[in-house]
Amino acid sequence: MRLSKVAQLLALSGLMAFAGMASAEKTQLLVYTALETDQLKAYQEGFNAVNPDIEIKWVRDSTGVITAKLLAEKANPQADAVMGVAASSLALLDKQGMLIPYAPLNLDAIMTQYRDKKTPPAWFGMDVWGATVCFNTVEAQKKNIPKPESWQDLTKPVYKGQVVMPNPASSGTGYFDVVAWLTLFGDQNGKGGGWKYMDGLHANIAQYTHSGSKPCNMAASGEFVVGISFEYRANANKAKGAPIDLVFPKEGLGWDLEAFAIHKGTKKLDAAKKLADWASGKDAMKLYGKNFAITAQPGVAAPLANVPKDYEQRLVKLDFNYAAEQRDRILTEWKARYDGKTEKR
Repeated sequence: MRLSKVAQLLALSGLMAFAGMASAEKTQLLVYTALETDQLKAYQEGFNAVNPDIEIKWVRDSTGVITAKLLAEKANPQADAVMGVAASSLALLDKQGMLIPYAPLNLDAIMTQYRDKKTPPAWFGMDVWGATVCFNTVEAQKKNIPKPESWQDLTKPVYKGQVVMPNPASSGTGYFDVVAWLTLFGDQNGKGGGWKYMDGLHANIAQYTHSGSKPCNMAASGEFVVGISFEYRANANKAKGAPIDLVFPKEGLGWDLEAFAIHKGTKKLDAAKKLADWASGKDAMKLYGKNFAITAQPGVAAPLANVPKDYEQRLVKLDFNYAAEQRDRILTEWKARYDGKTEKR
């Protein structure tokens, strides 16, 4: 028996109402992130494969911008969780009482040096991202510029006007570079060897960018010979055929953790915990390992073609508390000295 037109319309409207109810039942989770845009889709799909009832809404920007946004919203928090933001930034938020400690299901599998030391931890690491210099071999040959082997090499006159790096106030990559140089060469409240090094480097800097990826992209396109960046972007650009060599300066490499935390004030705590459980698990670590040489769970990441096997041993000794506690002082000093060469927004 055929349904009348009215019955068909009623049935259709009922199905639409049911679909609307099903959609409305999805929990929306607002996640602040500094993850690369080309990583977000895979991570979201991986999470939704096991949690289809939770929809992630990303708010994405560079690490410094996301950190500043979270601090500005302290009295009226918006984020439910923070994912893929520097652990040094999360340590700062933790000191401000802005995080909810939580031990995710897979915490024991995460190396102790890559998670908050408290029990339960306020944050845990996902993967390490660290310094790499992108060196355009074609443009260097045209200009007769040698390949650098050390950070100190980049202060030599031959590199004048050919170096770009991220601004540490907006870029997590830029900030871990600065912290590494202060760690390697000395801070002494603005009078140490690290600042003298940055004075010398500044003389050769063409521009400070707002993102950690951009210097490598600029070197890859031949706009400048040297781009101080990080290994994911460098490895990805070289894999696409860019005429760059990856240089790992011999003094040691700055680094930070892409890390996860639940934001205090969330009204979606159960959903945020599910995201934390997934982000700490092996399936997620395998996804991180496609992009980075070191994951917070050991033995997960496959070797990256252009990253040395001893990459982890080349990382400087990082004090997350120093990086968090001294952030305002370091950035104030840096901006007073060098901000004039920052790109315009």
